Amino acid sequence: MTTLLAKNTDVLVTMDGQRRELRNAGLFARDGIIEQVGPTASLPATADRVLDLAGHILLPGLINCHHHLDQVLTRNIPAAQNTNLFPWLMAHYRIWARRTPEDTRTAVLVGCGELALSGCTTVFDHAYLFQNGCRVDDQIAAAAELGIRFVASRGSMSLGQSKGGLPPDDCVETEDAILRDCVRAIERYHDPTPGAMLQIVLAPCSPFSVTADLMREQAKMARHYGIRLHTHLCETLDEERYTLAHMGLRPVAYMESLDWVGEDVWYAHAVHVNDAEIGLFARKGAGVCHCPSSNMRLASGIAPVKAYRDAGVRVGLGVDGAASNDG
Repeated sequence: MTTLLAKNTDVLVTMDGQRRELRNAGLFARDGIIEQVGPTASLPATADRVLDLAGHILLPGLINCHHHLDQVLTRNIPAAQNTNLFPWLMAHYRIWARRTPEDTRTAVLVGCGELALSGCTTVFDHAYLFQNGCRVDDQIAAAAELGIRFVASRGSMSLGQSKGGLPPDDCVETEDAILRDCVRAIERYHDPTPGAMLQIVLAPCSPFSVTADLMREQAKMARHYGIRLHTHLCETLDEERYTLAHMGLRPVAYMESLDWVGEDVWYAHAVHVNDAEIGLFARKGAGVCHCPSSNMRLASGIAPVKAYRDAGVRVGLGVDGAASNDG
C-alpha cells in the first residue's frame, strides 16, 4: 500500500454538501483513495509521499464528461468556419478518418496534457472513427503514458450516406465488426473496481450515424457487462428534423424506444428538449453533459441546465472537441 499526504494548503475546497473551504488544510490518501480531509494538524504526520502545498489552493480534480481528443489535430479548418453542426461534420469526417495510430497518440497526449494543466484528472474520450488501422487501444496507451484517469469509448458509426445517414460510406464500419471489437475492448480493458483508472463505455455516435439495430445491441451488451452508454442527443434542430423524418419520433422518444434512457446512460449536449423529456430523464436517472463552448461555437443553442438541475437530472460539463470550439 502507498500513502499520500497533502498538507498546509492555503485553502482546500471540499465541494461537499456545505461547500466548505478549509484553511491550512490537507488530505491523506491510501492507494489512490482519499481517507481523510481536514486541518493539517488533524492529519497523519507523514506518508510515503508528502506534498507541502503552502501558497496553493487544493480542489477536487475536474471531470471532462465529453471530449473528442482526435480533434486536437483539426483546429481551425477553414471549411469548417461559420457553419452549423451538419456541414461542420461533413468538413471533418474524411480528415478524421485518415488519422493514423501515431496521430491518435499525439492527439491524446496533447489533449490530455492540456486538460491536466487545467486541473482535469478524469477524461471521457468519445472516439467513433476507427479507419486506417486505428483502434481504441491507441487512445488507451497514450492516456496511460500521462497517468490520467481515462474513460475510453468504443464509439461507432454504421449508417453511411447510401443508407440515409450523414457520414460518407468510407467513414463507417460494419455492425458485425463494431460489435466484435466492443466485446474485445470491454474484456481486455474495462476495470469495474471503484477508483479504476481505465473504463470502457459503448458510445454509438448519434441517431443520424448508426442504426436502431446497433443501438439496441449495444444497449444489451453494455447491460450484460455492467458498463455505461453514451451518445450525442438533441444537439441541434437538424437532428430533431432528421429523427422526425426518418423515425417519426423526436430524438428522446427514439432513444426511449431503443431502451436508451436509464441510470447507465448519459447524453452529450441535450439542448433541444421539452419539459416532458426533462421529466423523463429525471425519472429514469439519465444524465446530461453540458458543452457550452461547442454549442455556442456551432450556434446549436443553449442546454436548459437550470431546468435539468431543478428536475433532479444529473448534469456534467464537457469541452467537446477542440475543433468545435477552436480552443
